[in-house]
Amino acid sequence: MRWRVLGFLGAAQLMLILDVTVVAIALPHIGADLPVGRETLTWTVSAYTLAFGGLMLLGGRIADLLGAKRVVLAGLALFTAASLATGLADSTGLLLGGRVAQGVGAALLSPAALSMVVTLFEGPERDRALGVWSALGGGGAALGLLLGGLLTAGPGWPWVFYVNVPIGLVIITALAVLAPRQRATAPRAGLDVLGALLVTASSGALIYALVNAGDGGWLTPATGWLVLLAAVGYLAFVLWQRTTRSPLMDVALLVRRPVATGTFLILMATVLMIAVFFLGTFYFQHALGYGAFWTGVLFLPVAFATMLGAHLTGQALARRGARPLAVTGLLTAAVGLGLPALWTDPVTVTVGVAIAGAGTGALYVVASATALGQVAPHEAGVASGLVSTFHEFGASVGAAAVSSVAAVSLVGDTLTGFTNGFTLAAVAAGAGALVAAVLTPGRAPSAP
Repeated sequence: MRWRVLGFLGAAQLMLILDVTVVAIALPHIGADLPVGRETLTWTVSAYTLAFGGLMLLGGRIADLLGAKRVVLAGLALFTAASLATGLADSTGLLLGGRVAQGVGAALLSPAALSMVVTLFEGPERDRALGVWSALGGGGAALGLLLGGLLTAGPGWPWVFYVNVPIGLVIITALAVLAPRQRATAPRAGLDVLGALLVTASSGALIYALVNAGDGGWLTPATGWLVLLAAVGYLAFVLWQRTTRSPLMDVALLVRRPVATGTFLILMATVLMIAVFFLGTFYFQHALGYGAFWTGVLFLPVAFATMLGAHLTGQALARRGARPLAVTGLLTAAVGLGLPALWTDPVTVTVGVAIAGAGTGALYVVASATALGQVAPHEAGVASGLVSTFHEFGASVGAAAVSSVAAVSLVGDTLTGFTNGFTLAAVAAGAGALVAAVLTPGRAPSAP
């Protein structure tokens, strides 16, 4: 029964991950249909991931207070309804509004679902379950591009949102019957709405700075003030968490070495993965003129490589330990991203992003197991929320950064922007490997 529940929870999580990548391949068509420019297309990704990540801690806290099953069902219902509304959008405002609503539903669903996985399984079974969870998320991200290509080339881009509706209804029905009811794991307390708003607004300022830097410049006063505003907001969030009676999170949890390592690795994995998808889909469709379907087909190797990397890492984690696997994953991603940075041709790009996918798939498993392997049951919701928060912030930061670095190629006929984008991602992966070598614990995490 537990593994059946895991299957439906994984399918729900898969929808949330797909909603980043399935939209990525439809972006050129959305831009031509509405029509909108580069900034709005970037926000079509970032509005979802910003709401998703910014409210994730609140969603994890609600799961601890009300019980994970209730929050999973409520979040899935909201996400399903918002998907229908987004598909019906005929203007920029409705499109972005629907994406924000999807993000709110995802922020409730994702940490609650991961909390259920952590509490349903123990010991070695938990590592295997997290491996399945990570493989679904990482591989699904790449499979989303194939699905997005099929839907966009067939009935049209609104169907990348409509497809969530029947699937969501089936999962809601199944989990309502199969999932065991879980009691609250934390004492009743108020919800820290102000804390959630502070972290979301601060992240929004940072993403806005990154998106606008593509046109306004990286070293302009406007960019500097926005980055400073984000830094001040994050500092205010930390201070508020230390003084409020009902904090959104225990700040001390984030400075624990396993949790800090896990959040760093999940951030890096998502930044690199979204760079692959964003740059790849525009390179194949805008620069080479390939259709949405064939672009999705070219990303199939990324899907298989990501799932393979996650599967092999899940099996090796207990034997090898987290540190060598984290460093290997980041170095593999650096090599893969470095290939299209040096030779921007279709074959090299396809091979390079597949290699990078294998590296990021490994990172997903190491990040989840490291961050969640040593938390107490009453902290599972918040810890899961932290991991998922940094996952979505990584998508927001990655989309904004590569969009600005590659701006000249997204709107013009040159390949310079794509080369710069892949170079930035490769350098970030190499630098991340150095940090991981110092920060990551050497031994595999053990269950509490």
